[in-house]
Amino acid sequence: MLEAIFEYQFLRYAIIASFLVSIICGLIGVIIVEKKLVMMTGGIAHTSYGGVGLGYLLGFEPIIGAFIFSVLAALGIGVINNRTTGHKDVMIAIFWSLGMSLGILFISLMPGYPPDVTSYLFGNILSVTTLNLIMMLVITVVVSIIIVVFYHDWKAHLFDQEFMKIKGRRTKAMENVLMVLIALSVVVLIRVVGIVLVIALLSIPAATASLISRRFHIRMILSIAFGLLFTLVGLSISYFTGYASGAVIVVFAFIVYISIWGIQKRIFFNKKVLQ
Repeated sequence: MLEAIFEYQFLRYAIIASFLVSIICGLIGVIIVEKKLVMMTGGIAHTSYGGVGLGYLLGFEPIIGAFIFSVLAALGIGVINNRTTGHKDVMIAIFWSLGMSLGILFISLMPGYPPDVTSYLFGNILSVTTLNLIMMLVITVVVSIIIVVFYHDWKAHLFDQEFMKIKGRRTKAMENVLMVLIALSVVVLIRVVGIVLVIALLSIPAATASLISRRFHIRMILSIAFGLLFTLVGLSISYFTGYASGAVIVVFAFIVYISIWGIQKRIFFNKKVLQ
């Protein structure tokens, strides 16, 4: 495969995409898992399918449509979160189903044969284009800067919101910023694992890291490392076997997570017996 990396541009793009995706997974994934926003992330991801369909219908890059719909969905869900105390899961489900339905409707309105949207639904890291890579790079840089510069604010927002209020920080504004960051992360991940599997890659690396450490910054670092491991191994398996890359990445990630979880539980059990 090393020779193929120098020979084929699509492999070089796939490896670069793996690094960028891993950074996003590490930084945003830990926050999503800690804030219990996994299902909300799924709602934003599936709403983006409406943008994919609109892009095909109007003739512009579908990933740009996904970006627009993801951000709009994030802001909409953020407003609902700030103004209501109940039925949030219902509203997420509405956004989720509406986005998928609009995507299907827009594609069905196209003349001729419908396009193949499999890579947007289930991902294909080997099909990353130059435009996709540029978008990934820009979004990864933006998200990383916001997380790193305001790291202590995010940490306080997650673990001590009362302290944030005492300091006079606007917690609702941070929630809205977080929603937009999640939307941007979804756009980065769509070409790698697809809309259907975005939740997995934003949650499994972070969840695996949380099994090893409870320290916030250590979990982010470990989550980046696990994200890189999952994507590179999944990419390698996909390249040699021809299996769908997104599915392979997620299955491998699950195997690693459940293995570490099993080892941890057994160690914990043995400690209890020794006591």
